[in-house]
Amino acid sequence: MGRMYDAVVFDNDGILTELTDRDVLREAIRDAFDAAGVPDPPREHVEALHHTTADDVTGICATHGIDPGAFWRRREEAAARRQKAAIRQGEKRLYDDVIPVLDLDADVGVVSNNQHETVRFIVEHFDLAPPVTTYYGREHTVAGVERKKPDPYYLRQALDDLGTENALYVGDSQKDIVAADRAGVDSAFVRRPHRADLDLDVEPTYEVVDLRALRNLLEAENLLS
Repeated sequence: MGRMYDAVVFDNDGILTELTDRDVLREAIRDAFDAAGVPDPPREHVEALHHTTADDVTGICATHGIDPGAFWRRREEAAARRQKAAIRQGEKRLYDDVIPVLDLDADVGVVSNNQHETVRFIVEHFDLAPPVTTYYGREHTVAGVERKKPDPYYLRQALDDLGTENALYVGDSQKDIVAADRAGVDSAFVRRPHRADLDLDVEPTYEVVDLRALRNLLEAENLLS
C-alpha cells in the first residue's frame, strides 16, 4: 500500500461532478467563432478544439485570420458560461458520493482541466468550501492549454497552497495518473461507469469503483496522517 497522506486532491469532471455534455462545449466553441466573425466554422475545427493543444489553436486561428489569444479567451468564457447554466439547470450534477468523502481528516483541494472560472463556480454553487481550501482550473489563455494535465503545473500549485508533498490525487483518467506521478504524489483511479472499459497504460497507486470505496480504503488502511 501507499504512504500516509495529509492532503487529498480531487479532479473535478467525472469525479466530483458529472461530465459536461459535449454539445455544451461545441456550442461554446461556435460562440467564440461567431464573436470572431466566423459564423459557420468547419465541423472539423469545432471538434478539434474540444481537446486541443496551443499549436492547434494557433493553426486553426491562422486559417481563419483571427487572433488566437482573443479567440481562446472567448472560447473559455463561453464554455464557463454555458457550463454554469447547465449546473444551475441540473444538467451537470454533483455525484451523490462526493459530500461524504470530502469530510476527511485531511486537507482537501481540487485540480481540474476545466476552466478555473467553472471550477470556482462549482465549489461555490455546491458549497464545497470548506472542506475544499484550494482549487485550480486552467487559465483563460492559450498558455493555460499547455498547462493542462498530464502537465502537473496546477497540481503543484495546489500542493504548494496545501503546504505538502504528501498528498493523494484522485482522478478518472490516465492524464490524472501521469500528472500525479510527475508531481511526485500517489494516485487513485476511480472507475466510474463512464470509465468501465478504459484500459490504462500506467498503473495508479489505487483503483476504486467510487468515492465511497475510496473513503473506506483510506480509513481501513489508516492512510490519513
